[in-house]
Amino acid sequence: MRHCIYPGTFDPITFGHLDVLERTSRLFDRVTVGVAANPGKGPLFSLERRLELVRAVTPHLSNVSAIAFDGLLVEFARAQNAIAVIRGIRALSDFEFEFNMALMNRHLEPDIETIFVMPRDTYSYTSSNLVKQVAKLGGDVAHFVPPIVSAALCEAYGKRP
Repeated sequence: MRHCIYPGTFDPITFGHLDVLERTSRLFDRVTVGVAANPGKGPLFSLERRLELVRAVTPHLSNVSAIAFDGLLVEFARAQNAIAVIRGIRALSDFEFEFNMALMNRHLEPDIETIFVMPRDTYSYTSSNLVKQVAKLGGDVAHFVPPIVSAALCEAYGKRP
């Protein structure tokens, strides 16, 4: 069974993330969304809430599950018996960072491949940080995130939907 990990903070999950996830779910028998604790990034949503939101927007993907993790990605991937790690690439600036991380992961665990997946061009400028900034300032984020995520952002920032 071909199993991969799609890791990220997902704070919050966006349509760009979902696009990469849907593409990946067609390539692998099983996909685990690894929601990283990543407290150093100071996430808006708790780990549990991010996990809830990922699960809430992925029921249509029968081969996708979500689990929280902390620590080294390659150790998590190895523990999950994954053969690959999926990384979304929006722009050339993403590639340099992701390429270096992929090389380090290959050094740590040579048997786990890193696969870069580009989202549709309509999502190439979307990031969780930009979505949070727009939501915080009261802007409409409906084009960037699913309705349940938009509602969660409004609630987090005390804004009206």
